[in-house]
Amino acid sequence: MAQARAAVVGVGTTAYGRLPEYDAYDLGMWALTEALKDAGLGFADLDGIIVNRIPDYQRFCEIAGIDPSFVTITPGHGRFAAICIEMALQAVLSGRCRTVALVYGNNGRSAGAAYGGESDSYGSGGGAIWWPYGMTSPGAFHAMMMRSHMAQYGTKPEHLAELAMTFRDHAGLNPQAVMRKPFTLDDYMNARMIAEPLRLLDYCLINDGGVALIITTAEHARDCARPPVHIRGAALQTVFANSMFPPEDYWHGAVASVTGRSFREAGLGRDDMQALMIYDNFTPTVMFSLEGAGYCGRGESGPFVAEGHLRLGRRYPTNTSGGHLSESYMQGWALNVEAVRQLRGDCGDRQVSDAANVHYIAAAPVCSSIVYSRDPS
Repeated sequence: MAQARAAVVGVGTTAYGRLPEYDAYDLGMWALTEALKDAGLGFADLDGIIVNRIPDYQRFCEIAGIDPSFVTITPGHGRFAAICIEMALQAVLSGRCRTVALVYGNNGRSAGAAYGGESDSYGSGGGAIWWPYGMTSPGAFHAMMMRSHMAQYGTKPEHLAELAMTFRDHAGLNPQAVMRKPFTLDDYMNARMIAEPLRLLDYCLINDGGVALIITTAEHARDCARPPVHIRGAALQTVFANSMFPPEDYWHGAVASVTGRSFREAGLGRDDMQALMIYDNFTPTVMFSLEGAGYCGRGESGPFVAEGHLRLGRRYPTNTSGGHLSESYMQGWALNVEAVRQLRGDCGDRQVSDAANVHYIAAAPVCSSIVYSRDPS
């Protein structure tokens, strides 16, 4: 059985919603302060800082009053949550750093951020060839993928509705969630169409907020205030070359690859998982992730979701915080925190019983898989 060599020892989050009195630096500092308190550490204990969605790493370190030996800043795409975690793992496992803080601050709602339109190239300028056809937003691309999946496999709007309703019901048990009021199938079907076949309730919530995680070696984790959550396996896979976007296989090959590699590293498999955290910028992404990771057969995610497997109390409770669709769109970061909190038993009414292993998955131009465990081996 694989032995974990790194662990999350502290997590911190801010409130979510519209927070105009805070900028991205404020939100990041708020989250980092909470994460350090959670770990029983101080700013001086950090020798690595990775910031995401915060404008300037130098200014952030000045505000924090620290001079880490390693610092970097990364683009604000949601795929970078896992990329940053991978970077922190490499830093601590190589011995270059002892304790690395990952800090995310996003004031997108108050700043008027919009995903789409003429100024949004969705990751690279390559998307410009789609603009004349109205493909100017991530939602439009995912809508096209979902329409293809429906035609190929018979997936129905009711399947997407079940997924969105499930995550909203989970959010109702989370005091931090922005959207907690449940909705019915009729509410979903009557919601405004944004990019057919995706309706308003298929879209994530753009909000302000901050998230921080602290990663260190398994050895040092024993000296921290809270029980460590071990990172047993992690893998990344880009989907750039020899592939049109959106990919014709719904990221199946890349998600299967990262899942397999992270499971082998962890010495665990799907049957060992008690909960899933799946990047849900849009409902179809969850469908594609379930298929790629092998939790259901190819093309079978619609019926699988409709059977209720993602609900609390069922086989694979998923996005127990409400996820991007109902808690807040923190671009993968808050889902990783939820994994940690579930394994610590900190989730109150939404707690998964006997949670020992949680699988984080993101289907995106950089696909990712992370296996979190309560035990190191």
